[in-house]
Amino acid sequence: MRQRGSAVTVLAVDIGGTKFAAAAISADGEIQVRAEVALSGSRSAEEALAQTIAKITERVSADRLDGIGVGSAGPLDPCTGTVSPVNIPSWRDFPLVKTLEQMLPGLPVRLAGDAQCMALGEWWRASPHRAPSRAVLGIVVSTGVGGGFVLEGRPYLGPTGNAGHIGHITVDPGGDPCPCGAVGCVETVASGPGMVRWARANGWNGHDAVALTAAARAGDTVATLAFQRAAGALATAVLTASALVDLDHVVIGGGVAAAGPILLDPLRQAVAENAGLGFLRRLRVDLTALGRDAGLFGAAALILLHDLQKP
Repeated sequence: MRQRGSAVTVLAVDIGGTKFAAAAISADGEIQVRAEVALSGSRSAEEALAQTIAKITERVSADRLDGIGVGSAGPLDPCTGTVSPVNIPSWRDFPLVKTLEQMLPGLPVRLAGDAQCMALGEWWRASPHRAPSRAVLGIVVSTGVGGGFVLEGRPYLGPTGNAGHIGHITVDPGGDPCPCGAVGCVETVASGPGMVRWARANGWNGHDAVALTAAARAGDTVATLAFQRAAGALATAVLTASALVDLDHVVIGGGVAAAGPILLDPLRQAVAENAGLGFLRRLRVDLTALGRDAGLFGAAALILLHDLQKP
């Protein structure tokens, strides 16, 4: 039982397609403990989740926690607390909220999409260092491509909890099949695996997105074109979303975004060249100021800013 007057600390959990991360985060935004576990063939996703949580509770006892905020790749259903991440095939309608409640009984659990959490984390922790944004789109470019809105300081989840699934806007009707079941989605072009697949089909001999980034930095033509192609697909999706929602700001995070200017520069250029309407031309596009921890800050904010998020 927590002692009255003790400092508020929440457990933030970030469910990605290739790794799980968690952190104990205080109300003033300090990460006290952080842990990460990679998904692999030697352990199930459930085992990886348990190991991730255990790495935190080994150092911060459960009775010091006030709640659990979790951001997950989708699709998801916040009403039932289930998730079906496209890149975790073993999890279909997986009861993530119930599982976390069983691991840490008595704590409230709140769930949102991973990119929604990234956008919320950026709004909460990074916005004081930038011009205020009333309408933010967060995009996670990693194993998949996820998206989420924060409007007037509140995550906009939509009726099913899946608003902002920008990775599954079709940008190439004749393109590759997507794991979601459609064809030519942004994810097939701009995700790490999608970029690598295209580069290898066009003569590049590397094996993963990290190597592709290094090759592009070294001036490899095919690797550079892979990033330009990804930037073009993201720009189409960004402008589509902005035309619908009138965005102030787009924030890009995730493993592929770690490429920095190699992705950001052609993305900004493509947005500028294709933004016809005046209100689209005011759109700002940045990399997250919080790096890989943006989603964890946003997951924590699901608990810490809960009253603000209520309609």
